[in-house]
This record gives sequence, C-alpha cells and structure tokens, in this order.
Amino acid sequence: MAEEVLTALRPQPQGRYVDGTLGGGGHAARLLDASSPTGWLSGCDRDGVAIEAAKVRLTEHYAGRFEIRRGNFAEMADWLPGASFDGVLLDLGVSSPQLDVAERGFSFQQDGPLDMRMDHRQGVTAADLVNREDAETLANIFWKFGDERDSRRFARAIVLDRAQRKFETTKQLADLIERLAPRHGKKAHPATKVFQALRIAVNDEIGSLQRGLDAAVAILKPGGRLAVITFHSLEDRMVKLFGREQTRDYTFTGDVDVPELRRARIPELRWVSRKAILPGDGELKENPRARSAQLRVLEKI
Repeated sequence: MAEEVLTALRPQPQGRYVDGTLGGGGHAARLLDASSPTGWLSGCDRDGVAIEAAKVRLTEHYAGRFEIRRGNFAEMADWLPGASFDGVLLDLGVSSPQLDVAERGFSFQQDGPLDMRMDHRQGVTAADLVNREDAETLANIFWKFGDERDSRRFARAIVLDRAQRKFETTKQLADLIERLAPRHGKKAHPATKVFQALRIAVNDEIGSLQRGLDAAVAILKPGGRLAVITFHSLEDRMVKLFGREQTRDYTFTGDVDVPELRRARIPELRWVSRKAILPGDGELKENPRARSAQLRVLEKI
C-alpha cells in the first residue's frame, strides 16, 4: 500500500521518518524518494536477512540519508529522540520473503523446520511451543491469536501425536491439522489459523504492537502521523482500541467506562480517517496477499 502510505504520511524535504518494519526497504525507498533531497529515515527490523537486503537497496540511491538498526520497533523510543519525527510507519505481520523461504518455517506451503522466529537470536521456536506446552496452553494460543474454533481438538491431537514423534517440520503439523479437518474443496488450508497463532506467540507480536504504538507517540512531533498496516482482526482491533483511547478527551479508571467517573484530559492523537483504508484493485491484482491489509492513520496533536 505504498501510495496510501505516502498520502497518509505526507513526506516532505527535511522531514524525518521512521519505518519500524523495514523489510526489504520498499516503503523506506518510497519515503526517501518523496522527501528528496533532504528527508531522513530511521529504519529497523527484527530480521537480520531483511536488514542486509534493505542496506544494499537503500545505499545504492540514498546514501547518507538513512540509518538502520536491527531491533524490535517496540523499543524504538529507547534509541530515537522523543518528539522529533514527522511520520512513523508500522507494516505488521510476516513479509513475502519470510513466507517464501521454507527454512524460515512460517508457511505450510513448503516443508521446512517449524521455526517462525522473525529474529533468529530469539530462543523459542514454534517447535518448542508445540512440543513443550500442554493442551490447554496450546488451545489458548490457537484461540486467542488465531480465532481457531477447533483449538481444543487440535491441541489435544498435537499432544497425543508428539508422544510418538516430536514435531520438527511445518509439513508434520500441517498434515496433522488437515487430517483432523479435511479441506473438502475449501480454498483456505485448515492449518492457516494455527500457523498464524503460533507465529504471533513465538514473536510476541501483540505485546510488541502495544509497546510500539506507545513508542510511536513518544517519538512523533506534534502534527506527526502514525500509519499502521494490519493483516488480521486481532491487530486491527488493537489499533482501533489504541486510537479510541488516545483520541478521547477524558480518561477513567478500571475496565468499565462510567460517565460519572470520567476525568477530563487533553487527547494526544486525532484520527486522520476513522475508517480503515483498503488496498486498491491494482495492488490486489499484483499482490493477492494484500487482500487482508488495512491501513489506519492517526496524527499527534
């Protein structure tokens, strides 16, 4: 959604921007182009392979106008100065290069090790979770992070199967799920939600998103914008809830909003568009994986 991101962040010469999910540098390159000749970009990513690819791509055309750090955008306020950036982009989820490389273990389309770590410096893999956690914990992961209705049945079957043979590959896990829930002509693979849930759990994506949204607000200037691209409903709900909380002119204690107990405050953000921005038909033809993408944009007051 490069064009939509540019419209949202309005890059200008001398502007300072952050790409917290650098990937191969595609969005970063467009931001640097649009802010030529003096715009500056700080980029980070957890994936060491992506970092190296982005360095090569950006150095060729934008040397001296960017810095790149390997790390989680959740911690970007620890190394970037507060209230100093004009725009922050978070393009969530897993990238196409990660999905397409079998050795990364993100996809059931190709057989590979059951890994799913965005950062190989992390200790816990998807195989560790599948082979170690009890049925109740696995079921909670599948339900909470994948909205999988058969979470308990799948979890019990995994625990029974691993007693005979540990899960080591993506194909092992995908085949088990497909045996339990045959496709019967359905387009979506029955293991889709289980794989999504394991990936989110392995990489603490929900915790990272919450911390990353707070960090983005901390490093944005007044008038600076935050653009977040989500790919599943759990992420999108989090961004909407965050936006709702940060744009309110009051706060309250506890889980229930009781009008009589509200306390006035100055909101930190405003919605640029209350509705999610969706990819256009042209992008969907070129990149079918963008079909679930939603862009939400907030501006710091």
